[in-house]
Amino acid sequence: MALFKKRTAGKPGEWYYCLEHKKVEEGPDCPAKNRFGPYATREEASHAMETARERNLEWETDPRWHDAPGPAEDKD
Repeated sequence: MALFKKRTAGKPGEWYYCLEHKKVEEGPDCPAKNRFGPYATREEASHAMETARERNLEWETDPRWHDAPGPAEDKD
């Protein structure tokens, strides 16, 4: 009998996008560090990279995430 059980990071029926294999996977096939998800459907997981690009663009252009310009930046 094993002293420790191997823990899985996801559940079957949940969908993930694996960043290492660049494909959609069901359940905890790859380590959590290598995937996006979980997603409710295979279709949502297949658009994971698109979703990430859109969110990154929103965050990069969101004025709430940028510091106020410092004294050196105020000069024009």
